[in-house]
Order: sequence, then C-alpha cells, then structure tokens
Amino acid sequence: MEIIFLDRATLAEQVVFARPDLADCRWREYPTTAPRQVAERAATADVIITNKVPLDAAQIERLPALRLIAVAATGVDHIDLDAARRRGVAVCNVRDYAQHSVPEHVFALLLALRRQINAYHLAVRRGNWSRAPCFTLHDYPIHDLEGGAFGVIGGGNLGQAVARLAAAFGMRVLLAERRDAPSARPGRVAFEQVLRDSDVVSLHAPLNDETRHLIGAAELALMKPSAILINTARGGVVDEQALAAALRSRRLYGACVDVLSAEPPPPDHPLLAADLPNLIITPHVAWASLEAQDTLAREVSANIEAYFRGERRNRVV
Repeated sequence: MEIIFLDRATLAEQVVFARPDLADCRWREYPTTAPRQVAERAATADVIITNKVPLDAAQIERLPALRLIAVAATGVDHIDLDAARRRGVAVCNVRDYAQHSVPEHVFALLLALRRQINAYHLAVRRGNWSRAPCFTLHDYPIHDLEGGAFGVIGGGNLGQAVARLAAAFGMRVLLAERRDAPSARPGRVAFEQVLRDSDVVSLHAPLNDETRHLIGAAELALMKPSAILINTARGGVVDEQALAAALRSRRLYGACVDVLSAEPPPPDHPLLAADLPNLIITPHVAWASLEAQDTLAREVSANIEAYFRGERRNRVV
C-alpha cells in the first residue's frame, strides 16, 4: 500500500499528519509537486493526497495503480471527476473542518475595513497621533455593523455559520436564492435583491460552471456604493477585472478578498494594483487556523482508512 502526499507544504509544519492505520502502508510526501511531476512521483501510488495539485484526465490515465484520490480540502474543482469515474478511482474530500476558521476570518476582514484598522495603525506609526491636538484622531470615518444588512451567497455550512455571526452582530441576514431561480424558497431572498439591499455581501459558493464570474460588472452595479464585497470562496467566482474597476471608480466602497483566480498571483494581477482603495487581500488563509488544519489532517487519514474498509466516507466519486 503506497500513499503519496503531493503538496505537504500547503499545511503548516507543526500540523501532524497521523499515518492511516493500514497494514504495509508506505507513506511518501513532497513539499510541492508540479503537474509535470505527478506521473513520475505517483507512478506506483495506490492513494494520492492532494490539496491543490491538479489531476486531469491525462494524469489519471497514467497512474495504473491509483485507487483513491484523497483531497486535503473541500473544493474538488482541480480534479477531473469524470476521468476518475471512468477509471474507477474514488475521490473523497474533507468537509466542515473550517467551520470556525472561515467565518471568523470573514469578520476579521470586515471589521478591519469598517473600523479602518490598517489606516489608523499606519497613522499611529507615522506619528499622527503623537502630533494630534486632542486625545483622538478622526482622519478615517468608521462605521458600525449593527443594523446593517448582511447578504450571504452560498447557503452551505460555511454560509450558515457566517450568517449566525452576522446576526450576533445585530445585522439583518439576507440568504440569497440561486441566480436565475424562478422564485425564492422560504427563508431565501432573490439573488438580485440581496445585491441591491445588502451593506455587506459575503460569497460562499463553490466554483463550477454555474458560479464562475457569478459576481461581474452587472452584479457589482446592483450593489450600493457604500457596500462591501467579501470573497473567501474561490477567486473565479468574481470577475476580478470588474471588481478592480468598481473599486477604482468608487462604484463600490470596498472589498475583502482571501482568494484569487491565480494562486500565487502574478505581479500584474488586477487586484494587486497599488491604486485600489479600500481593498484588503489575504493569501488564501481563511481556512488555515491551526485548529482547522489539525482537523483536516485527521479527516484525511480517516477518509483513507474508511475507503479500505469499504465505507463511502466523504466520497465525491
């Protein structure tokens, strides 16, 4: 039994991966793996663990021993699921490991922007407070969350957890119906209405053909000029050129982004431009509290053990 972890460096060094409790189990891991290296490194692997290394149809076909792809994440958009089905290769993922980490990060970003944390921190470091004529500074207007409308796009576990935090802050939660749905289900609000009415819109939809560029120029134009867009889902859910244009023209007050369409991003990525106001970007770490990573590591091993017991635990294919 050979298990190959293709991108161990996507998790912190201090996170311990317990080896699955399997007889004659050999474990090999690499910090990172380029797509061109997959066939050589995993040529004899029964199990591949991957966080973000893509596995397309050609790669899956070149791995004759492969029986299981254990994704060390929730999203599986980097795996060719149809090719796995054709080959009889099982695919499993890890769910709900970041149910605290992601929602807390959403509000860390939101509060940093609404309370102008970065701007005031830099003002203090520049000596503005020391030179102030009174006890405080009012250079950057700040706003409360209480009383505002918080729109959630994506009603899964993460979206629901974020909605609960928004309600705890005294915000009115608007859970969006799917775009182009003929009518809204009970407890949901029409997609376009959520964009129009929300002071904050937080994205929690998976990336697929239906959600790619779910938020583009037309959708951004529906939002209030005072609104904030938060994306901790996938970069491709947002048209990044359109978001950059909306921020630059101040058509949108601000945005908080933890994911980009290319990761790591090229230096000329549109959202890395220096002239974009009220934009906070973090490097895809919303999921990555050490507590969440520990849970993820345990779940990956549990998924592998379950597969070899004949159980369909967290199976996608």
